[in-house]
Amino acid sequence: MPDRVEASRASFWWERYVPKDQFVHLIAGGIAGGVSRTCVSPLERVKMLLQIQVTNAKYSGVGGTLAKIYRDEGLYGYFKGNGTNIVRIVPYTAVQFAAYEEFKKLLKIPQDPREQHPFLRLTAGSLAGIVSCTATYPLDLVRTRLACQGEGVERKYRNIRHAFVTILKEEGGLFSGCLFKGLGPSLIGIAPYIGLNFMVYETMKGLCMDFYTARAAGHKLRTIHHDLELPVVAKLFCGAVAGAVAQSGTYPLDVVRRRMQMERGEGMFKYSSTWDGFKVIVRSEGFIGLFKGMWPNLLKVAPTIGIQFAVYEVSKSAMYARME
Repeated sequence: MPDRVEASRASFWWERYVPKDQFVHLIAGGIAGGVSRTCVSPLERVKMLLQIQVTNAKYSGVGGTLAKIYRDEGLYGYFKGNGTNIVRIVPYTAVQFAAYEEFKKLLKIPQDPREQHPFLRLTAGSLAGIVSCTATYPLDLVRTRLACQGEGVERKYRNIRHAFVTILKEEGGLFSGCLFKGLGPSLIGIAPYIGLNFMVYETMKGLCMDFYTARAAGHKLRTIHHDLELPVVAKLFCGAVAGAVAQSGTYPLDVVRRRMQMERGEGMFKYSSTWDGFKVIVRSEGFIGLFKGMWPNLLKVAPTIGIQFAVYEVSKSAMYARME
């Protein structure tokens, strides 16, 4: 018996450095990000290719772009840049979920989503988005450059490390800000986007909990850390609704951000500021130019956010259960 107790203590040595709740949120968030993004990597690539083309378009529509990628690059083409994406998204979602939980504590938001505090949840999510985006932005820029480059003579960067070194050498060095191009529109867009994600998700989750509670009237339902244990399908649905609502309102900023990231990468776009990017796009391509790639984005965002929240909840519950 003492040996079992000692083994249990040894398995949680990290608690001396990271509190249990924060550790669980970081690990569960990282797992959620990696799984969700890998599942929708082909649609992410399609979205970015459609966003950055202006004239002499090589890609047309979701189906056509998927077919062209397969013809030109094979199955691997659907996952080009996904390695960088995983390297970025795992710490990004880990920090995002952990930061959101911490901001919830600071703002004294109840854990039970049935106690609705939409403005406070929006605020906590927005702050979490700003923290996670800033911390991992250079990886997002490199991932965009890798995903959007062509093959053969059009291939400029060999891998993640080579992309970092090339950008730093050619675009001004470590302190020039070259690794943070497009951060402005990213932060402007990410704050409301992540805030809306968390707010809508927890609002929908609260409604689903009320629904399942009503259906199970008179029955005692299992709870985990103040949350009614909803079916995974319900969590997927709540996340999908949250993602669709959040992305629809912030998509134009994502287009400007991607194009600013491509400055000097392919020599395509020259915008002096976020506002200048909006003006140039509307003037040269019309208002619809701000929504290029929107359709594949809508196709990917619902499953992405749905899977992300569902995997996070399942991973978190499993880790807590394992530690008890």
